[in-house]
Amino acid sequence: MGFTLLELMIVVTIIAILASLLLPALNRSKGRAQSILCMNNGRQLALAWTLYSGENNDRLVYNLGGDAARQSFAPSGSPNWVNGVMDWELSPDNTNTSFVATSLLGQYASESTSIYKCPADRTLSDIQRANGWTARVRSVSMNAMVGNPGALLQAGKNSNNPYYRQFLKESDIPTPSSIFVFLDEHPNSINDGYFLNIPDDDDPNSLQWVDLPASYHNGGGSFCFGDGHTEIHQWRFNSTKQPNQPYAFTLPLPIRVQERDDFDWVIQRTSVPYYHH
Repeated sequence: MGFTLLELMIVVTIIAILASLLLPALNRSKGRAQSILCMNNGRQLALAWTLYSGENNDRLVYNLGGDAARQSFAPSGSPNWVNGVMDWELSPDNTNTSFVATSLLGQYASESTSIYKCPADRTLSDIQRANGWTARVRSVSMNAMVGNPGALLQAGKNSNNPYYRQFLKESDIPTPSSIFVFLDEHPNSINDGYFLNIPDDDDPNSLQWVDLPASYHNGGGSFCFGDGHTEIHQWRFNSTKQPNQPYAFTLPLPIRVQERDDFDWVIQRTSVPYYHH
């Protein structure tokens, strides 16, 4: 016995209703799974970071960068925790996984490439999609105040941020549970592996994001701290949760005084004032 047209329409409608109810739950489950995997990647990077320090007399791995004006980036090919600059063009660094062979942390993480990448980050430019790309190879950066910054180190201070301490040894970090080492950086902000922001204690009205953290996880960003623990921090303001699109905004990104809490949260976990012991 066949279905009448009315019966078929009722069945189709019921299926559509069930699908609409199930899809949000499936998306939430997928989001939770991506968050868990992202945090696990951070733990593996943190373990490699600690193993490197343990085998190098407590010295932290090199964390090279460019200038605060974003006119230069970390020198490519130099000994560093990671190499390569992400952009929206067809530059080889975007897809070349060979960086793990030159990364100073690579050997301490079984030369895994996936741990440098948040699974929720699939952002690409039009030209990259047109060339069949599915993702770039890295979404993780390192706190600029952690590790030896190379030529930026002047008299023991980071020339980009001289009023805050540069941690050169693991034992330099006063409270490892309160200083982040790795984070997911916004896809439109990430370039090299050096994540820099500078507090302006003299003029709080001139605050700006030099580099912007990511918000892949339900409006939150993944952070891994010096003691190895990871967390997803939920951002309060939409100005921090910029769209995951190429050229979506221009950096530095000004911060309204009434929306500075997200910035302060990051700064408070970046370093400590140079005079602080």
